[in-house]
Amino acid sequence: MRTSKFLATVGCCAVLAGGGLAPAAHAREAGGIPRLTDERGRTLTLRGWNVEDKVHSGDQALSAITERTFRDLRAHGFGFARLLVFWDDLEPVPGQYSGAYLDKIQRILDWAHRHDVRVLIDAHQDVFGPAFGHRGIPAWATRTDGLPFTPHPDDWFSEYYEPAVQRAFTHLYGDADLRRAQARMWRVLAGRFAHHPAVFGYDLINEPMGEFRPGEDAPTAARRIEAEELTPMYNRLARAVRSADREHWLFVEPTPAVGEGVPTGLGRIEDPKAVYAPHFYNTAMEAGADYDPSAGWIEAYESAVTAYPKKYRVPVVVGEWGPLNGELPHMGRFYADALASLARYTSGWAGYVWCYGGGYCAADARGELRGNKKLMATPYARAVAGRVRAQAYDPATRTYRLGYVADGGTTALSLPTDARQWRIAVTGGRARGTEVRAAAGAAVTVTVAPRVAAGPGGRG
Repeated sequence: MRTSKFLATVGCCAVLAGGGLAPAAHAREAGGIPRLTDERGRTLTLRGWNVEDKVHSGDQALSAITERTFRDLRAHGFGFARLLVFWDDLEPVPGQYSGAYLDKIQRILDWAHRHDVRVLIDAHQDVFGPAFGHRGIPAWATRTDGLPFTPHPDDWFSEYYEPAVQRAFTHLYGDADLRRAQARMWRVLAGRFAHHPAVFGYDLINEPMGEFRPGEDAPTAARRIEAEELTPMYNRLARAVRSADREHWLFVEPTPAVGEGVPTGLGRIEDPKAVYAPHFYNTAMEAGADYDPSAGWIEAYESAVTAYPKKYRVPVVVGEWGPLNGELPHMGRFYADALASLARYTSGWAGYVWCYGGGYCAADARGELRGNKKLMATPYARAVAGRVRAQAYDPATRTYRLGYVADGGTTALSLPTDARQWRIAVTGGRARGTEVRAAAGAAVTVTVAPRVAAGPGGRG
């Protein structure tokens, strides 16, 4: 959800075939990108949405998020939520953490657990924080050295290039007291929620940026910031989280430049449960343009974004994606191409954003998915108990197929509507509801198809 000169550095897109039972597991092994797993060793797929309340703060913080959000998410087959939380609400005064805010997060996590939704807690910032009219890093932790800031109400993302904002990032990364404060904030969050059953992981900072040096172009600045400032920051914050939580996954983001096909300069994160979590946005589409299938954007993005996880052997989850206007003439093609690409190399994704209305909102006032966003709701395997041999979804027939070698555990399927609307066929094992069980070593094939034929994205 952005338009800016920083992202206007690259373009891209490909026609991606759907349907056939592609050897997904073999491709991932050959590509060198591991998959996420759970505590039972099952291969995971995360599909869901960002959940946020950027409008309210203080006593009203997070009030726009209700239990309905998670009930509706799950009803459409989504089992993952990226929950935006804000440091400025958590620690409004240095050293004083809001128990009321932590209680609000706890209530949201309780709702998510009730509806079987895994939650990624995201320390979100937009344009650094409230010192610049946005949310994120507290004003008391914002240092600008008196440099100027001019708002850009028609293009808020361009405010990241204001001198005061860029200098604030430099101080956050470099000042010893701010480093300690950021680490303490994460120790508080992880200490409070380490044992909550809904928590899946922690996204250490949203869309980090930094200060450009004279003469640097955007890709060069991005790679330097990622290598010299973000990498050590993520390792510091990983140590802080691990002092309170040894279990959950840690998500690390590059700068937003990677969304336009710029390979990241991030180095190794010294944590065994790190996840690479880029975002997936296109400058022209964020400004309201239609998808251009000939531009090569998705191909360039996939090539750029897979280099880091192949090198460092970490899973990939795309933390945000989805255009502002999903109903332009070529947007159905965009969703098909994007979903096929994401299926090749990620362990999942979170669309932007679950709300009820227009624009980016996933749902209408009734809670039904809007327009082409219906294409994001498909059958899939949330957790596979065994070695995945192949899997694919055919949007033309709305049929999902999975082949795996069982390890004796339980495979969990997720369906985009009531289970009675789907037919689940299993060879090599047996299905009970949306669970599949098979003896260790069995070759299992699962086919999920609608009981009544319907068009792509429709309800069977």
